[in-house]
Parts: sequence; C-alpha cells; structure tokens
Amino acid sequence: MTQRHRRGPVKAYRNMEFLSSDRARTLRILAEYLEPEARFERYDVEDTIVFFGSARARREGEAHLADYYDAAEELAFRMTTWSKSLNNHRHRFIVCSGGGPGIMEAANRGASRAKGLSVGLGISLPMEQGINPWVSHELAFEFHYFFMRKFWFVYLSKALVVFPGGFGTMDELFEVLTLVQTGKASSPRPIVLFGKEFWKEVVDWEALVRWGVISREDLDLFRMVDTVDDAFEFLVGELTRIHGL
Repeated sequence: MTQRHRRGPVKAYRNMEFLSSDRARTLRILAEYLEPEARFERYDVEDTIVFFGSARARREGEAHLADYYDAAEELAFRMTTWSKSLNNHRHRFIVCSGGGPGIMEAANRGASRAKGLSVGLGISLPMEQGINPWVSHELAFEFHYFFMRKFWFVYLSKALVVFPGGFGTMDELFEVLTLVQTGKASSPRPIVLFGKEFWKEVVDWEALVRWGVISREDLDLFRMVDTVDDAFEFLVGELTRIHGL
C-alpha cells in the first residue's frame, strides 16, 4: 500500500497542484481579496495615504530622482506625524506604497522614521527586489494579480501622492483619475502630483482640454506641487475638510 493511500486522499484546499491550476484561478483571486481584508481589519487599517512613483529613484542616484526620494520620505514622515496627533481615532491615514524600492521605499522609510505603521502592497515581478525593509512586517503583502493590488490601493485610500515615475506610475495615476472623474471612487480624495516640471513635460494636460477629450474642470481633480510644504498643507487641509477633523 502506498503512503498516499495509508494517509487518505488530499483535501481539495490542501492540494497545491489543484490550487496552482487554471481551474483554481478564481480561488487565488478571492484569496488576494480576503487575506488582505482580514489583515487590514486585524490592524484597524481603514484609510491610507498612497504614494506612487518610480522604483528607480535612489538617495544617491540621479540628482532629480534623488531629490524626489528625499521629498517622498519627508512628506511621508510629516503626514504620519500629523495623523498620529489626531484625536479622531477613526482616521489614521496610514502611509501605503507598492512596497518596492525607490519612491515606494522612501514613503515607507518616512513613515517608519515617524514610528508609524505603513503598508506595502508588493507585486511579484522578475525585475523587482521584493518588499523594502521599511514596510511594517504585519502589513507587508505580495500580490500576483495587478488588478487585485490596484483594488487595495484605491479601496482604502483617502489621498494619493504621485511622484515622477514610468509606465506603472502612469497606469496607477490614470486609473485613479478615471475612477474619480466617473464617480466610481467611493469618496472624494485629494490627489497630488509632485514635481511640476516633470508632470507638465510628460503630460500635456492643456492639450487634452484643447482636443476636447477631457473637460477644463477635470484639471481640478489633482493639484501639482513642487515642495513638501505645499503638498503637506494641501493634503492636511483637504483631509480635514472632507473628513471633518
């Protein structure tokens, strides 16, 4: 008698061959919804401030990107310090990033410097190095499906700060802008584009209006800033107004 028969058949939910198969894809998708949801509830995470930006930014790297790294770290530090000072415990405004290097690392580093929790929504990619060490261990996630990761970016977010970045950053930014523009986002949220020179050069916002593919008022969906002070003041002002802090 084989060992398998002595122990009996494997239960379906323990059968890794099945769980990794095409037929179980729905279960894997559902797991990337339910497991994060359970952890967010356990650690009382209901609202986040999401930081997007290039994974290629380094403290000691190219000058402009290094400056943005420093700005992201300082802004995350200040927002975390501010959120910890609130008397309203219903709102914690925890910093959230994609969990990787660059701007993502800077945001988590800033939150950690302020002795606050921070979320890292990682994604399995061949060119990424995994979750950065500044993400709170209990709130570190690794996703397989981009769309489930983006769901968690948006669902808990109460504000977004978008630093210069490449295809991934653009994808995330324009998906959020579309959700807000079409009223699919559950609530209003301030959106900050950090770095006017970059954003005005890589996206011709006025051309979109001239061509009639967006409305003039759509440009009010976000605020472009150049300094940590301006970003901080705008975010705090809008969060205070929207949530009655």
